[in-house]
Amino acid sequence: MKEFDYIIIGGGCAGLSLAYELDIHDKLIDKTLAIIEPRHEYKKDKTWSFWRVSPHNFEDCVQKNWENFSINITGKTNHLKCDKYPYQSIDSGLFYKKINNKIRSNKNIFFFQNLEGINLNNSFIFNSVPSIKKNHQNLWQHFCGVEIETQKEIFDDDIFNLMDFDCEQRDSVHFFYTLPYSKNKALVETTWLSKMNDDSQKDYDNQLKNYLEKNLKIKDYKITYKEVGAIPLFYPLYKREKNKINIGTAGGMTRLSTGYTFLNIQEHSKYIRKNIDNITDVDKFEIGKKYQYLDEIFLRVLEKNPKIMPDIFFKLFNASPITVIKFLSNKSNFFEDLSIIFKMPKLTFIKALFY
Repeated sequence: MKEFDYIIIGGGCAGLSLAYELDIHDKLIDKTLAIIEPRHEYKKDKTWSFWRVSPHNFEDCVQKNWENFSINITGKTNHLKCDKYPYQSIDSGLFYKKINNKIRSNKNIFFFQNLEGINLNNSFIFNSVPSIKKNHQNLWQHFCGVEIETQKEIFDDDIFNLMDFDCEQRDSVHFFYTLPYSKNKALVETTWLSKMNDDSQKDYDNQLKNYLEKNLKIKDYKITYKEVGAIPLFYPLYKREKNKINIGTAGGMTRLSTGYTFLNIQEHSKYIRKNIDNITDVDKFEIGKKYQYLDEIFLRVLEKNPKIMPDIFFKLFNASPITVIKFLSNKSNFFEDLSIIFKMPKLTFIKALFY
């Protein structure tokens, strides 16, 4: 049986981020690490986007920064600035290439496609594979996005559209999301916040085609890339074990009200690296309790009152955009939290306390 000091189960964003963090800070000079990942090769399969509220290791993987964004509901558009915390989009292909080029040159890091022949008993394990029970009652953020290229210069690449609710809702919460990388290239996504038991919401290709042609007035385009995904808007099952820490979505690094995960993964990786020498004794790293509590109430409102959610999201950003960005990125203070809460429909949210 092969033995290693550390084992990372899952070589996706969380697993590779942690391996890279340990490697660049020389934490594996006299330690061995096994990464368990079934894929045979890495290629672009995701786009990670977020407001840059804290530094990270992957600035050279950023496709684009934006300092302006918009939100739409039927008949209204809000144009907002985010120059203090630019919105960034990371190409997973560049991310994978950067990390693999670095860590595969370390003789103490090994890749395996499964756990066969590996002894788990004497290793410390970092697990990024969430334990999720199939439950039609749970809320998910599920989406499909396409990167398109156009012959003509159509897009204003100085501003991205965070949410366009001027679309069919089907008794759920549905919006489109557009990231223009240049004047003739953009990622356009259809996104649902709903339970996964309605297959009619999964006609993603038709949704995107109709939105591109009817809303964006684009008929002549070429699809160069496609991604489909689903983010659980609930915390996976978590069992604390002496020789194991869950990371990524499995470790609760997804902000439930937004689905944002990337920067939380980077902060968790730094926390582990700083405490790696006494990793069995450190406190669990988690998103602040206040955000967990407020997200839970927010999702109750979303589940019970989907029809009012476009208006709630629209009004949310009528507060200071910087305050909202800090709140959505786990960086807000008490008074900023209050300013967000006061923007919400009070009776609706009070009722949600008793659902």
